[in-house]
Amino acid sequence: MKLHHIGVVVPNIQESLGELKKYMSFQSISLPTPVGSRKVNVCFLKIGEPFLELIEPASQDSAIAEFASCGGGIHHLCFEVNDIQKEVDEMASKGATVLVEPVKGFDERRIAFVDLNMKNTRCGLIEFLETRN
Repeated sequence: MKLHHIGVVVPNIQESLGELKKYMSFQSISLPTPVGSRKVNVCFLKIGEPFLELIEPASQDSAIAEFASCGGGIHHLCFEVNDIQKEVDEMASKGATVLVEPVKGFDERRIAFVDLNMKNTRCGLIEFLETRN
């Protein structure tokens, strides 16, 4: 398991990119890409390891639309894993809530989301990203 990216919800990717580029230089910036299964657009910024992922809602019924309308912010940590179903099952057996079973995500790779239900640590939303074959 390896930390792949930190997901940040923003109201508008292009406007956020303009702000961020004022303060930071990026090695690469991906084109905003739709993730239909989650009703979002994502853009990856490489500034080292891990990536920074900007996420904007693609529709009003996106799961992140309300968060984005309040300004957004850090949303999740994403870990790259070899066997996504095994990781999801293991987390569920330890008490995590599976929010999104493995589905097609960005870059033709499967993703899943779990909530670790932690009381003392406010970073419980975890995304798993299946490694490329």
